Amino acid sequence: MGYEFGAIDAVCNFEFDMPGIVRPEWSKTFITEKIGMDGDVINGYSVDGFIEKMDRAGIDHVFLIAVKAGSASQKIHRHISYELVAEVCRQRPDKFSGLAGIDPTMGMEGLREMERGIRDYGFVGAHLYPHWFDMAPDHARYYPFYAKCCELDVPIQMQVGHCLRYSVERPLKSVGRPITLDTIACDFPELKLVGIHIGWPWTEEMISVAYKHPNVYIGSDAYAPKHWPAAFVHFINSWGRKKVIFGTDFPVIDLERAREEIEDLGLRPASARAFLRNNVIDLYKLPLPRVEMPEAAE
Repeated sequence: MGYEFGAIDAVCNFEFDMPGIVRPEWSKTFITEKIGMDGDVINGYSVDGFIEKMDRAGIDHVFLIAVKAGSASQKIHRHISYELVAEVCRQRPDKFSGLAGIDPTMGMEGLREMERGIRDYGFVGAHLYPHWFDMAPDHARYYPFYAKCCELDVPIQMQVGHCLRYSVERPLKSVGRPITLDTIACDFPELKLVGIHIGWPWTEEMISVAYKHPNVYIGSDAYAPKHWPAAFVHFINSWGRKKVIFGTDFPVIDLERAREEIEDLGLRPASARAFLRNNVIDLYKLPLPRVEMPEAAE
């Protein structure tokens, strides 16, 4: 299917067949049974093979997460190294940017690693999974990372809403109520915050926080567009046009499926351009061209 312009996926997991990638058994079960993806994801993609998938979906660029899903001291966790993500971004900087996953239990070591990822590897922002650490987003242990993001002038993404059951051995608490971002935004007015996973089932709560604070945004990932709440679609298409960025959380939502279902939403042209591309370019200061349209056509 041809698209008028290329989208930017701001939330994408690192699913490449590279030395050093280990997928735990609980993760394989989650991929195949919980979200219903096939073995292609488990086996991993070549860089060229994934770019072909991006091209079919009309996606020009993706953010790859150097994920830190839990502390390494826990049996159930998964980390993707900064070095692996940086290597793929180095190979194709036109197609990939990196996000620095953070682990608050690493203390100053983790803070220095995040700074190194941004300063030395060129990562465009930070990423956090609060539920993997059993601490709500406004917990004090995250605050040094928020302060560092302000200093480096980069956004931080964090999952808000409930979390799924990733493994039988270690169910995680859903600590990410969107309203906690209100506290963070009040304490760090300069911090650029992105509440990813749409905040479901508290999506309207997430919308209210994004509306209140100039530097709070919403990521559309992890839920299929055809199932998005009507209030969320209306926000994208009207009064929240500049406050939502596109993402898939691939492989949770397939790239091609996401783009096709967004087309079916019937967004206004100006809203679609902002949501799928321009907002993330502006927020992350990406050296990529925006897509514009005549003002009269909006």
